[in-house]
Amino acid sequence: MKYNFIKIEKKDFRFILTLARPEKRNAFTPTMVNEIAHAFELANADDAIKAVIIKAEGPVFCAGMDLHTFENAALDTPNLSIPNQDISLGQVFDSLLKPSIAIVEGNVIAGGFLIILGCSYVYCKKETLFKLPELALGLFPFQVMASLLKVMPEKKVLQLCLQTEYFDVEEAIALGIVDGFIDDNTIESLTTSFENRNTKALMAGIQALRQIPSKTKDEQFAYLKNCLDSLKKH
Repeated sequence: MKYNFIKIEKKDFRFILTLARPEKRNAFTPTMVNEIAHAFELANADDAIKAVIIKAEGPVFCAGMDLHTFENAALDTPNLSIPNQDISLGQVFDSLLKPSIAIVEGNVIAGGFLIILGCSYVYCKKETLFKLPELALGLFPFQVMASLLKVMPEKKVLQLCLQTEYFDVEEAIALGIVDGFIDDNTIESLTTSFENRNTKALMAGIQALRQIPSKTKDEQFAYLKNCLDSLKKH
């Protein structure tokens, strides 16, 4: 499969997805979002894949949404092999049912947060900086806000959305956005820990976790028991 803005590689039980639009700081277009969605469908459908690695080319991991291409579709470069659906990047990451590890070697800006907040684990270089500049531009990080609520209290989410300056990895770790610094041994050990896990169990667990918020308190345990019972039958 040939993509315009990403690259994929299958390496034993690993699925490596690389953002490959460095000349535009890996800002995502509608086509790029749909390419990531297509790649995740491949990863989900392959029982041999146990972990997904997210990387990026260039000095910026992701500068967020390419606003011009979202406002004017003619500026995008469609991938004729993939229908462009109107989907958000947050939705796309919620569709991934394999453990995911972001290896962040450049700055993360605006909608780029949707990528790292959508991953199971995030490891960064010590020099990495983070920024939500939307408010200074007369906008607001609406979609990022929903993803932030998965990792921090509402009050902290609002404070971060109101803060428009860069912050460092130490603060990102304290907020729960980042899990640690890039270390080859740590990442290899973590990734390898999934190699012999049962694929159906991995996917069922992640899918169940995503569904819990949509259930009432009375429904949750019955739903989770059904998930367990279904898994036992396989």
